[in-house]
Amino acid sequence: MSKIGRKNISIPQQVTIDVANDLVVIRGPKGELKTPLASGIKLKIENQEIIFERKNNLKQTRANHGLMRSLIANNIVGVTESFKKTLKLVGTGYRVTSAGAGLSMTLGFSHPVIVDPVPGITFKVEGNDTVHVEGIDKQLVGQVSADIRSLRPPEPYLGKGIRYSDEFVKTKPGKTVA
Repeated sequence: MSKIGRKNISIPQQVTIDVANDLVVIRGPKGELKTPLASGIKLKIENQEIIFERKNNLKQTRANHGLMRSLIANNIVGVTESFKKTLKLVGTGYRVTSAGAGLSMTLGFSHPVIVDPVPGITFKVEGNDTVHVEGIDKQLVGQVSADIRSLRPPEPYLGKGIRYSDEFVKTKPGKTVA
């Protein structure tokens, strides 16, 4: 049995969970998330705990067992606390400003780069070189952060670019004169 899928999830007081037609709807103080339940996985709610069971022992069902437990646990954390990623702009002249609900970035190109607002995601700009990406869906927060980082990933010689706040960029030595 899956080590992760075996663990029960305790349901906080402010969270409600509805299961209907293989769709799990989780509502909390921050919002609502829907997750389709994988085939071969049963979800039971007993004593304010969620228990995941497999209907069969096929390879794909065993793989989905831990996955479904992790997805539902992340949804519960999201609707109660929300997820946040912080991006730093490193480089001379690299700046970010709020443009309505989106972002306007100066990244060394001949034009400013505009990042459109994404439903379910809020951008908070701190100073002129830090962006906080926040939302209740962990997957969406990670994807939007990765999309912003891909606009100008950190380069290995000077370390300039957009990086996560906890990311370390190992710089390479340049060419040496013999």
